[in-house]
Amino acid sequence: MRSVSNDNKVALITGSGKRRVGNAVAAALATRGYAIALHYNASAEEARQTVAQLTEQGVRAAAFQADVADEAQVDRLFDETLSHFGRLDVMVTAAAVWQRTPLEQLTAADVRRQFDVNTLGTLLCCRKAGLIMAGQPEGGVIVTIGDWATRRPYPNYAAYFASKGAIPTLTRCLAVELARRNPNVRVNCILPGPVMLPDDLSQAEVKGAVAGTLLKRAGRPENVAHAVVFLVENDYVTGVCLPVDGGRSIAGTE
Repeated sequence: MRSVSNDNKVALITGSGKRRVGNAVAAALATRGYAIALHYNASAEEARQTVAQLTEQGVRAAAFQADVADEAQVDRLFDETLSHFGRLDVMVTAAAVWQRTPLEQLTAADVRRQFDVNTLGTLLCCRKAGLIMAGQPEGGVIVTIGDWATRRPYPNYAAYFASKGAIPTLTRCLAVELARRNPNVRVNCILPGPVMLPDDLSQAEVKGAVAGTLLKRAGRPENVAHAVVFLVENDYVTGVCLPVDGGRSIAGTE
């Protein structure tokens, strides 16, 4: 399976248990020779299946459970990863929650949950990973996952977009903070477009999302994974937020 030799390097991808974007990122980094630390919260069986598949393909892989909104569990996640693999070279924050809620029904608890996972969880994981990487001479790479639509939000996701809107700012802050500790630590962000649309969208909404791209087609989780590989391998890019949205952020009105 491996096409590039990175046999001593380790990648941790949060939210990679389910067959979603994080899982595709894990597969892409595995093909580049990375050992894979899969993170999951509730998707234990799916994570186990992915570990088994990767192991059969000759990839060093293990799965670790944690709620990224809980600081103690985040600390445990990274301690277990280091104990198992010995180092950390890449971390991708694909763990996220999103909930379709009309503004009239939105509660403080809804907002807190999305900020706890999407914003606080990203910061806690990046802080822990970044400080580990800063202590390694080779440094490391962090890739956060935001959302293109924080620039042009659509209805019924106010809490989600607010929580994801913080990710580009966190990315730039962390790029500055960690480079001062070790200039070999880089932090970048990907802003996906319609690469895996929510299951609760109507057919009309799906058609609108696709029509709103310049490419007139939906993307795939693998498109995000390819962008992650680029940001990992290009060692002169940091503090950048890269849309992977088929031109969605600059075209259309939907």
